[in-house]
Amino acid sequence: MAVRVNPTRMELTRTKKRLQTAVRGHKLLKDKRDEMVRRFMLFVRRDKELREQIEASLSTAMGRFAVAGARMGSEAVSEALLYPAREAKVKTGQRNIMSVNVPTIEYVGAEDTADLPYGFAFTSGELDGAVLDLAALLPLLIELAEVEKTCNMLADEIEKTRRRVNALEHVMIPEMKETIRFITMKLEDNERGNLTRLMKVKEMMVADQQ
Repeated sequence: MAVRVNPTRMELTRTKKRLQTAVRGHKLLKDKRDEMVRRFMLFVRRDKELREQIEASLSTAMGRFAVAGARMGSEAVSEALLYPAREAKVKTGQRNIMSVNVPTIEYVGAEDTADLPYGFAFTSGELDGAVLDLAALLPLLIELAEVEKTCNMLADEIEKTRRRVNALEHVMIPEMKETIRFITMKLEDNERGNLTRLMKVKEMMVADQQ
């Protein structure tokens, strides 16, 4: 590895200070990466729990829709569900996780999930159950969206931090150590050369005095 620096004591002092800063930054970045990975795994586990819960509930709801369609007819089911029961409202914001601003999505719709968009005269109980199942799923779906977005953003930041850690560990720090070694060797060579010249001058002066 070619080192192109001016081998002076000032450059040696400056490089040593840069090395200390790089080593300190490397440790901080490694700690940050490890903590982000820990939190990322928590979100991944929550994502898995939500997906399993939602898939099970969706399977039940779809089964009820199928039974309702068989009893009422698909046209009657579509007509009953033509208009929504109520408006779904969410509140969005941000929170900071290890210097990463991730979104927060909170469901703030009506707590009463008993509202149905149709009358009960010509509908089946299976349709009622399916609609209520889906209404209960809405907060979980919103939370799943928040968790998955958080996972994606943390994964991107973990990858960026990993690259910085690797660059410091395998490129910058070794280069600075090599630069320090190079400057130190050059300074020692210069000192030996100066000492040799002084000894020669002294020998010449002693020889002249004889």
